[in-house]
Amino acid sequence: MNKVMTRAAQRPAQRPPSRRDQRRPGGGHRPAAGPAVLRPSPAPRPTDLFADRLLAVLSGRRPVHWMLRHTAGHAYDDLARLAERGTLRTTRGTLPVVRDIGYFVPRRGAVEAFARIGAGDQVRAMAFRLERGPDLRWRCTAVELGGPRPPRDQDE
Repeated sequence: MNKVMTRAAQRPAQRPPSRRDQRRPGGGHRPAAGPAVLRPSPAPRPTDLFADRLLAVLSGRRPVHWMLRHTAGHAYDDLARLAERGTLRTTRGTLPVVRDIGYFVPRRGAVEAFARIGAGDQVRAMAFRLERGPDLRWRCTAVELGGPRPPRDQDE
């Protein structure tokens, strides 16, 4: 099985690097290598985007309908049920964050991902599946949080 980890371990908070801009007071020394080249940052992976989006809904920072056009099949119903239970909402003021993301590509156009969600000392697991539609947009087709899965209705 080829699992891929996408986020590096986050370092503890540290001071930002010293300023090296000579045009402002207190500027440091600028190396003589020539003008600085600004490179565009790479586009975020769909797994990173969806992990952050799902966390925003499940933690109560965004409403469930915010994910309506980003989900397909039973995923929206599952997301609504999980958000209603409020399992990722915290009352102690610590906002949950995505600590780590990994994914597996079972076939072309599908990604199964997992994320470790941390809020203070508590760590939870979130799993989701993304599928690329004919319009080339990624949509979440399944979402689960750690713990037992509730039974589905038979008439669906």
